[in-house]
Amino acid sequence: MHTPVTIIGAGLGGLTLARVLHVHGIPATVYEAEPSPTARAQGGMLDIHDNNGQPALQAAGLIDEFHGLILEGREAIRVLAPDGAVLLDEADDGTGGRPEVQRGELRQILLDSLPAGTVRWGHKAGSVRALGDGRHEVTFADGTTVVTSLLVGADGAWSRVRPLLSDATPEYAGISFIETYLLDGDTRHPASAKAVGGGSLFALAPGKGIQAHRESGGTLHTYVALRKPQDWFAGIVFPDSATAAARIAQEFDGWAPELTALITDGETAPVLRPINALPIEHQWDRVPGVTLLGDAAHLMPPSGEGANLAMYDGAELGKAIAAHPDDVEAALTEYERALFPRSAAEATEAVRLHELMFGDNAPQGLINMFTGHE
Repeated sequence: MHTPVTIIGAGLGGLTLARVLHVHGIPATVYEAEPSPTARAQGGMLDIHDNNGQPALQAAGLIDEFHGLILEGREAIRVLAPDGAVLLDEADDGTGGRPEVQRGELRQILLDSLPAGTVRWGHKAGSVRALGDGRHEVTFADGTTVVTSLLVGADGAWSRVRPLLSDATPEYAGISFIETYLLDGDTRHPASAKAVGGGSLFALAPGKGIQAHRESGGTLHTYVALRKPQDWFAGIVFPDSATAAARIAQEFDGWAPELTALITDGETAPVLRPINALPIEHQWDRVPGVTLLGDAAHLMPPSGEGANLAMYDGAELGKAIAAHPDDVEAALTEYERALFPRSAAEATEAVRLHELMFGDNAPQGLINMFTGHE
């Protein structure tokens, strides 16, 4: 008998773990706070990398389904100056190793690959406690409980499982993103759509930037970055969308109108996304019967790696459990031995990337990285 696995969180990492376990005939149950798979929009585009995200999907037996989701041409990159001048324009020639898909569609193929009932929706973890001998009890917000001898925290930045292993908590990284969307960009916002191009746009200066992705259906997904303390953002009334957008746009006074329109013409309410991170070298001593994956284990500034790492963590943990079906501790030890240096290396790279994007040499530092002239 294999030990049933209890996974907290139905994000990409937790679902990849559940799918890889299923491929190997090992039962798992995923508990998710959201009431249904459609309760919340699942974010925008993800570039799935050939060194981690794609191998994870291969291990999950879903690589063909993944290929069916790829949006052609979205690996194109444009870097613009604040006045709209083109500094770098790289087309997607089909040879890149980071094809783009919609996060929600990727999550759906994982959900569809699992047996009915694997994901228990509407189960928000409230508290977790150790019972001894590697067993843990999870108490959910509705008062129900589950006891498990193999618990995996795949529950993101503010993980309820992490305190079993580590005292570390995420800290503000000094920068926040403001997210909004322009819909039907080519028809309704042609100047901004032209500025974004076919894939990703970066318009950067020290301490700030306007970034955007072209998603399916001509949607332009904007992420405005500002290096400001959190109390600065607290002074903006985000529920007043027009006023909030106008205040954010003031920070880009004098920039090309096709760029600032990505803020002021947003057709969804601007959403503040403070960027938090765990310590770069975050790790923990082996605690029987429990481990972490994804942001719960290694939250870092956005670098294009978060979803890829979460899926890779899930796949590697699933394979380790399958390789040691009768020795949970051997599986978790093997998994964490590789997890810690991998996470530290990627977190270090994420900090470096943010300095290239928003540091004193922006945007030239990012251009040098893209062109191999660092």
